[in-house]
Amino acid sequence: MGLRERKKQRTREALIAAALELFESEGYERTTVARIAADADVSTRTFFLHFPTKEDLLLADTEERVAAGLRIVEDRPPGEHAADLLLRAVDEMIAHVGDTGLASGLAYTRVRLILSVPEVRARMLQRLADAQTAIADALGKAYPGTLDPVAAAAVVGAVVGAVTAAAIVTVQRADPPEQVVAAMRRAAEIALSDIRGAYPEARPA
Repeated sequence: MGLRERKKQRTREALIAAALELFESEGYERTTVARIAADADVSTRTFFLHFPTKEDLLLADTEERVAAGLRIVEDRPPGEHAADLLLRAVDEMIAHVGDTGLASGLAYTRVRLILSVPEVRARMLQRLADAQTAIADALGKAYPGTLDPVAAAAVVGAVVGAVTAAAIVTVQRADPPEQVVAAMRRAAEIALSDIRGAYPEARPA
């Protein structure tokens, strides 16, 4: 990472840290973009260069996480079963959550606000739907003879739903990051347990 990218990353981290403190002390609705920017010692314009809205700040790591999962699918080795490939992709995304949102505390605040603030919940649902569509499309292209669009969407939806539900349950309980990660991985394995039997020939074309 070059100097410019490191500076950009530090600014993003400062904005997220300032926002998390303000959301806890002032409440989400009362916290303005201008106040977040001021506490991070940057201009409001700089905030908007990094995040279109407060909701997008809460979801700062999701695009990078989905991209990591898609790279796993696109770089698959020949002959790998769809269940194994999807589990590796999900594991990569879960590891990313552990290293970013869980480590910084962002994931804990995010879950609390998803459950209590309609605007945050709506934005998260939109991101989740976009992510599922992207991963299902990639998986379907990897297994064109086995997974039609409906099957690919169903498989990805089952796994993403299971992992998301496990994350919400454990984060609500304030489990430590390593336990949240373990629960998410367990949920993925449960969701994928029947896929090998349902699609025994789900191997790349």
